[in-house]
Amino acid sequence: MGRKSLKEIRQLEIIKVFYKVAKKEGLENTSIAKIAAVMEINPSLIIHYFKTKDELTYALIDYTLEKYLTIYRAEKGTNPPSADTLAVVIDDLFSRKWNKLFDDGLFYSCYALTFREKKVKEMYRKLTDSLRLRLTALIQRCNDAGLIEVDNPRLTADLIFALVDGAYFYLSVSANAKAFDEKIKDYKAEAYRLLGIPDVILSS
Repeated sequence: MGRKSLKEIRQLEIIKVFYKVAKKEGLENTSIAKIAAVMEINPSLIIHYFKTKDELTYALIDYTLEKYLTIYRAEKGTNPPSADTLAVVIDDLFSRKWNKLFDDGLFYSCYALTFREKKVKEMYRKLTDSLRLRLTALIQRCNDAGLIEVDNPRLTADLIFALVDGAYFYLSVSANAKAFDEKIKDYKAEAYRLLGIPDVILSS
């Protein structure tokens, strides 16, 4: 990957501030003017890179994907993969680390746009597909290395993410941290069961 251009660097700076402001005030209440005020720059400088708030929102959704894909860092440089690598990815998916990668309220605010905007719907499809395909590939590599025996890696990855998505949506209204941790432990155990990962790895 080459070095980022000045334009890309400036765009990322704007996106990160957009994220912080929208996280605090809500997506609907965030404007280019508010972002510019926080950055202490003229709004025209933001408009130079993002013509409209819609363009900024699209860029934010792409940024979401980049944030979520960091969960797969554990597998980098492991060829062939180890069962520990897969276990680390699953542990991270069912952890506060994953839950804190991107603000839930902002994620669902952007997600709500999928019901009104075809482009946003396609971007969210790309986001979810990318996450599932990466997990599918990792499961397949572990299969090929003889570490696990999963009949259908793609379906298994889909089911694991169904657990992840459902768990965090449900637990976002959880009464307390203890209930959150107990439920996440149960969901993670089910993911391990789907993968057929031995208990010895779970306790290591």
